[in-house]
Amino acid sequence: MKLRKNLWLIAILIFIIVLSGVVYVFTRPQKDSAITNQNVVQNSSSKQSGKRKVAKDGAVMQTSNKNIATRVIKNGTKINIVVGDKKIPATLNDSKSSKQLISMLPYTVKVSRYTHDYCGVMNDPLRYDEKDVHYGWLNGDIDFARDANYFTILFKDEDESEQFGDQINLGKVDGDLSQISSLDSEVDMKIELAK
Repeated sequence: MKLRKNLWLIAILIFIIVLSGVVYVFTRPQKDSAITNQNVVQNSSSKQSGKRKVAKDGAVMQTSNKNIATRVIKNGTKINIVVGDKKIPATLNDSKSSKQLISMLPYTVKVSRYTHDYCGVMNDPLRYDEKDVHYGWLNGDIDFARDANYFTILFKDEDESEQFGDQINLGKVDGDLSQISSLDSEVDMKIELAK
């Protein structure tokens, strides 16, 4: 009788351990892009503060042409993103982070292609104002991710992006987004002032 009771206890413990492993596998965050490695917050900050800031909050946007950046920047600093012999025009905003990046130009960063972006680690973090930190992006955005010093250019999936935090918008790509999405899987991006 005692042996039977011990076998039942062992069986229950094994069941609990197996169940814990299954729950972990189905609830862990997936890694399909460099941005995924950033803060994927389970809405805890929005419960405390009411509403979290997202990329579209306060943004001037165009929605008529899905082939170009959603964000519109009327005044800003014109730059080129140079990859090999290709020059991709872009505009930086006047945030603290963008101004620091401008002071560093020309600047080169090695980036890799992921599901919805090109992303690479900057040597040093950019300064930023806390008010500029948000969740998500708009297609065509050039962002700095503060949690891992990522320089990133995001070319799709803005509708699914608000799960990714620690974003600071630097600006946006000018022209057709296929200029970015068609690049090789790993490239050096040289950022320079437009002439």
